[in-house]
Order: sequence, then C-alpha cells, then structure tokens
Amino acid sequence: MSSKGLEIIDHSAQLTHEWVNELVERLDWSNHKDALRLLRVTLRQVRDHISHDEMAQFSAQLPLLIRGMFYEGWVPKNTPSKDRKLSSFVAAIEETISDVLEYRGTQDIQTVFRLINARISRGETNDVRANLPEEIRELWPEP
Repeated sequence: MSSKGLEIIDHSAQLTHEWVNELVERLDWSNHKDALRLLRVTLRQVRDHISHDEMAQFSAQLPLLIRGMFYEGWVPKNTPSKDRKLSSFVAAIEETISDVLEYRGTQDIQTVFRLINARISRGETNDVRANLPEEIRELWPEP
C-alpha cells in the first residue's frame, strides 16, 4: 500500500516490472533496460501501423506506464504508416536497439508479440493483428 495514497502509480509500476521481468525471461536476456527498450519500440511500431480506434482499444489493456510509452512521441497525422513493409517495420525496431548485444533479430520481436499474446485479451490481440499489413501479421504468432 502506498504511504501517500497513490496506489494507482504503485500498481502500474508493479505491473510494468512484471511485464519487463517476464519479457527478460522469455528473451533469456540479462539486461532489463534493453528488454524494456525492445518492448517500447515494438509497441510503437505496432501503434504506427494500426487505426486510431484500434490503437485506443489496444492501449486500454496496457499497464499505465507502458501505455504512456506507447503514446510517447505519437503524431496522429502520420498514422497509420503508409510504409506497410515488414522490412521497414523491423528496420525501425533495429535502428533503436542496434547496440543491444543480446538482440537476435526477428525472433526477439516475436517474443515481444508472445508476451502481448499472454498479457492482452485474445480478442484484442486478434483485432490488432487483423489491422496490421499481412507481412507484419505473419511475424506475430497467433495467440
């Protein structure tokens, strides 16, 4: 219990730690900061490829702190992205995490998607996947 009456912040921080800890385990990485960075950039790429309505529905199921990261830097007029190629999607992620020594390529992006499958409702995950271009959707394992 928060000593200042800010339980919602404490709870969101706890949920965010749970997501990152689970991702670190799934990735078998040693660095939590790098895992959070991969989660963050992958979520932003998803955000930039789906409709605004779908984005709002999806983000409602994210922990508050992760939801903030999801929306950070968002420019509504630039979304959904006109570049719908898988290679561009992956390149944008890799540009941000190029210095992560443990990164193994698209299999790690798929691991982020598996975490989302485990943490977000199946219906919402299917809706988000359906909003993605086919090439990107194929990268995201079915829930």
